[in-house]
Amino acid sequence: MTSDLGFRMHAERTPNPNSIKWVLGNQVAPHGVTAHFDAPPAQDESPLAARLFGIDGVVGVFFAANFVTVTKREDVDWTDLAQPIVDAIKACLGAGDGALGPAFVFERQHVEADVVARIRQVLENEIRPVVAMDGGDIVFAGFRDGIVELYLHGSCSGCPSSTATLKFGIETRLREVIPEVEGVVAL
Repeated sequence: MTSDLGFRMHAERTPNPNSIKWVLGNQVAPHGVTAHFDAPPAQDESPLAARLFGIDGVVGVFFAANFVTVTKREDVDWTDLAQPIVDAIKACLGAGDGALGPAFVFERQHVEADVVARIRQVLENEIRPVVAMDGGDIVFAGFRDGIVELYLHGSCSGCPSSTATLKFGIETRLREVIPEVEGVVAL
């Protein structure tokens, strides 16, 4: 659905029938920051979550880069909640209020450590074993500003298809499972 406030928004079902993901064409939370609320926060902590919890039946709100996931009580129907949720998101973000307010405590170091741990897990469990079958190795070097930095070793170093492997294989997989990843580069 397109709003008259200059941003796009659509709903996506999740595996949890009591949660719907509202994807926006605009940024909801700062890069690398997520926020989960299972109780109404103070207005200055999260203007959007406070507004969403004002809707009868909302029991959880989660923000990430460009989406808001809303969780409802089981006894409430989505048909009763959808329009009030859309209206709340439009009203809050359209008025220039952010999803997160000045009282929100950013746990950036914790977030960064969690992202790096997830990157390493995908590399160790999924990527490196496949690359090793071709006589190469991919080693994690760092994560900065959304970019995963990797060293290419063995047959991967200087391989003509290494760019394709990085972009279409590794980057695609990391971005699939780790929304904070924006790209992958070889050092």
